[in-house]
Amino acid sequence: MNAVLSHRFRVLTALTLGFACIAGAPIVAATSAYKCLFISSYHRGYEWSDGVERGLRSVLESKCELRQLDMDAKRRQDEEHLRRISLEAKSLIESWRPDVVIAADDHAAKYLIQPYFKDSRVPFVFCGINWTADEYGFPYSNVTGMVEVAPVKPMLRKAAAVAGGDRGFYLGASTLTEIKNLARVEAGAAELGIRLENYLAPTMADWLSAFRRAQSYDFIVLGSNSGINDWDADRVSVEVGTISTKLTVTNHGWMMPFAMFGMTKVPEEHGEWGAKTALAILDGASPADIPIVANSRWDLWANQRLLASAGIELPRELRRKAKRISSED
Repeated sequence: MNAVLSHRFRVLTALTLGFACIAGAPIVAATSAYKCLFISSYHRGYEWSDGVERGLRSVLESKCELRQLDMDAKRRQDEEHLRRISLEAKSLIESWRPDVVIAADDHAAKYLIQPYFKDSRVPFVFCGINWTADEYGFPYSNVTGMVEVAPVKPMLRKAAAVAGGDRGFYLGASTLTEIKNLARVEAGAAELGIRLENYLAPTMADWLSAFRRAQSYDFIVLGSNSGINDWDADRVSVEVGTISTKLTVTNHGWMMPFAMFGMTKVPEEHGEWGAKTALAILDGASPADIPIVANSRWDLWANQRLLASAGIELPRELRRKAKRISSED
């Protein structure tokens, strides 16, 4: 990851060259016979995946024949399902023979690309892989993509400053993604001298119980709830509004109904970049010549209902820049 981030200038230069032809007329005509396959690790209705899909379709619309396969790995995390759906994806690739595959998030990388398509003739563009793709050995000769990073240290700095303390609590779901997210937040907290406890909850009841315990800390970092299959957003919203006395922050847009302040990633950025990269590959670019990049866009959010209920006021600069979630949201 450090290598990826430290080569930002080289990345931007390469992307400028690689996408130069996209800025003008469409690379691929509306009647093109090119075939693009989108493999989503998760499911439609999951806010992150929907955002990635929106970004991807906004670029690829009418430029290639597009198919989509959803792995449903958030709701169905057992190995049997993941291996079966990965074999279905492999079979689809081998039978349909897409000209390029865009694969979103970690499960597609772990269960599909790494075991079956390393250095194959099929070009892959990944997006949404959390923090680093090193564990999958990327890049391969046929694989490039965008890793998903969050502004962890800026968020932690602001949380500690607003809360007036350095004792934080991280609360997320018990999933592969959240294990990776927690590791990055713990590393950022250590660098900043913040003491961070954590809990990854398997159920909504466990999450709410941990949220109550976390009120004894200076601030709470909310990881993703995705993977908690019995999550009831209305109930959690009511409970959080009743319980919250300490600042809650998050890097996930869909967690803003339950958090007071957010510095969130933009999923559409991943879909748009993946689609543009796919078009560049269809126009003759090699994945090996397109460096792996990290996302660079963030949104700031403030949940006015929860802030007012807890009697917490954000600094003027954050209030001015943040998008608002009102009490009616």
